[in-house]
Amino acid sequence: MRYKFEDIAINSIAKKKPTNSDKNTYLGLEHLDSGNLTVTRFGSDVAPIGEKLIMKKGDVLFGKRRAYQKKVAIAPFDGIFSAHGMVLRPKEQVVCKDFFPLFISSDYFLDAAIKISVGSLSPTINWSALKELEFELPPITQQQQLSKILWAATETKNAYKMLLLLTEKLVMSRFVEMFGDPNLALKSIYDICTNITDGDWIESKDQSDNGIRLIQTGNIGDGVFLDKSNKARYISEETFDRLKCSEIFQGDVLISRLPDPIGRACELPELGERMITAVDCTIIRLNKEIMTNEFFIAFTKTVEYKTKIASCSRGATRQRISRKDLENIQILLPPLSLQNQFAEFVKQADKSKFAALKQTKVTTLLYNDINGG
Repeated sequence: MRYKFEDIAINSIAKKKPTNSDKNTYLGLEHLDSGNLTVTRFGSDVAPIGEKLIMKKGDVLFGKRRAYQKKVAIAPFDGIFSAHGMVLRPKEQVVCKDFFPLFISSDYFLDAAIKISVGSLSPTINWSALKELEFELPPITQQQQLSKILWAATETKNAYKMLLLLTEKLVMSRFVEMFGDPNLALKSIYDICTNITDGDWIESKDQSDNGIRLIQTGNIGDGVFLDKSNKARYISEETFDRLKCSEIFQGDVLISRLPDPIGRACELPELGERMITAVDCTIIRLNKEIMTNEFFIAFTKTVEYKTKIASCSRGATRQRISRKDLENIQILLPPLSLQNQFAEFVKQADKSKFAALKQTKVTTLLYNDINGG
């Protein structure tokens, strides 16, 4: 049956002004992870400022500000939640409690909700508009059956994500073990490259649904390439020639000069198509006689690198780093023999990560297919 959202969910708006005793049970949007209903971080060093929403254990927390980040979680305890979110509870005559958080976290719901966001810098969803949206829901008995399957898929997906996280921690531990010597030489990013340039300025009107693939800042994860092929944009061969675009290639390292976080980097994989990148991406080709991609990308995930990037970032409403400042960032330059040893270690770890990532994708596809995503 089809229901208005106000007939599916209760939007709890009870608030309180936090006291010092609330700081340990505070959840902000920064504590919620996209695609993860489980809260793994919480609390604040001091009492949060301004009124916050009161949440109860089991409530569904939805980030209404910048909803495109798709942050949904289940409250792990009684406490307070950011006023930039919503505290939602199911109307159980329409939706069963186990199915409700799965529905709210589905692409079916989130994509519809994101479309009604208002505002340019920090688009926000208003309850007055959200409550009028209509959604199809299966009968309660079917919801109960689906819940069992979907929660099992969620547990499987989370297990593979944990494997990925542990493998990443193992790689970074190995990095610190091998390159923790404070006496290692330093070189600027500019000095370790054979080529460094920015992507092309591609306006929306120049984009198309096929042709030469446009790689954007959203494809650059923190050390990993995010394919997002279902949302890929392209430019035509004619536009490529007219704008005198620069092609990018497998093995190039891409660095985003925009959040989040600024300065994150990844190696461009083989995608089986011609590619260019956007103007807010910097493309570097390392001098392979002095530095490997594996070492460089691992270094961009260190606190040392991120501190240097933060010190050079500028902007009031949206921070960014200039290409010139990025070029001047100093990074470690260990012997190439050590870098090659680390690269071999990374390649072995990547085999485990690839297998886990493949299974995560399969499980996610199954989850979305069952859950109307």
